[in-house]
Amino acid sequence: MFRPLFVFIGARYTRAKRRNHFVSFISLTSMIGLALGVVVMIVVLSVMNGFDHEMRTRVLGMVPHATVESGQPIADWPALAAQVRQNPQVAAVAPFTQMQGLLTHAGQVQKILLNGIDPAQEHNVSIIDAFVKQGKVDDLKAGEFGLMIGDKAATKLGVGVGDKVTFVAPEVTVTPAGMFPRMKRFTVTGIFHVGAGELDGYLGLANLEDLGKLHRWKAGEVQGLRLKFEDLFQAPRVSWQIAKQLGDQTYYARDWTRTHGNLYQAIGMEKAMIGLLLLLIVAVAAFNIISTLVMVVNDKKGDIAILRTLGSTPGQIMRIFMVQGTVIGVVGTLIGAVVGILAALNVSAAIALLEKAIGHKFLNADVYFIDYLPSQLMANDVFMVCGAALVLSFLATLYPAWRAARTQPAEALRYE
Repeated sequence: MFRPLFVFIGARYTRAKRRNHFVSFISLTSMIGLALGVVVMIVVLSVMNGFDHEMRTRVLGMVPHATVESGQPIADWPALAAQVRQNPQVAAVAPFTQMQGLLTHAGQVQKILLNGIDPAQEHNVSIIDAFVKQGKVDDLKAGEFGLMIGDKAATKLGVGVGDKVTFVAPEVTVTPAGMFPRMKRFTVTGIFHVGAGELDGYLGLANLEDLGKLHRWKAGEVQGLRLKFEDLFQAPRVSWQIAKQLGDQTYYARDWTRTHGNLYQAIGMEKAMIGLLLLLIVAVAAFNIISTLVMVVNDKKGDIAILRTLGSTPGQIMRIFMVQGTVIGVVGTLIGAVVGILAALNVSAAIALLEKAIGHKFLNADVYFIDYLPSQLMANDVFMVCGAALVLSFLATLYPAWRAARTQPAEALRYE
């Protein structure tokens, strides 16, 4: 097979055992350093993608994309929902009613946000079914005052399915005997685990009609409508358009960017900044090729002089060392890409095994919005990282190759 002379010699220099073993060692460390940089960058970007994906699917699958509410309870909500569904961006609509308060059981107290839902329609706007550990959402029947809570809240209260808990509303009832807090007994009918401390600890699901009775509203009145969008990033703009179309300053909208937007933006910014910092690590590893090739050029001055006397042009000499440096970059990048892909695909399981072995959770749900390390490998990130490593590796070959091309045969052979 035909190969240009500079490719043949450059590849031979890469494979050959040099007289200077230190140069060989530096070349090997450059290759390993580049591979490690690629591995770290692929794994970290995959973890950041995992956080981004879990934020979108898990957390934003539980909390509303947007809500349409009014200052007063909404009576004819089915007609209102029919109007909202006319917008092509809206995927599903369901009624809801919320109420904050405290849950108590056997002297334990836990703050809670009760979300009154219609079990028949909640499946359309929420992914709660995927996270139910005990019981069913359909068990929240009207008039039975059933309650579904997260496993974190259940653990703190020391309750399970079938136990009674007391809900204390932040309102008081005035009687001739004085003021008493409004309380209601609920029966725990289910327990869910989302993996997000905010949801597992502070969210409770009850029947829509039961929560309306606690508010002392008329039958059929709700607080508002929960909206699910085809594209959740359209929620801020479209929800406000819908609210304006429904009435003259009667309705207003709230979207997920107001409740979880800062967290999502923080994840995106962290991914960009960490990617930039890790790219600098790859750049350091790539530019180690410069020192490697400079030492190779000094080691091969005699060979360069002989090639020049045989008629090789400075351009050919330059290409020889560019090939050698590029081979180092390509091999290091390919090794890093393979190891990085394997590591990114298995990092979640590996961290889970390590947590189980040492008995310590690296991600505490009290601090982070999820309690495990997610990872999502994306082909675009792999191509970007490998492309950046190859480009930096190629750029690192230019100066040593140019220096080799300037070698004068007479000067190089003077002391040979």
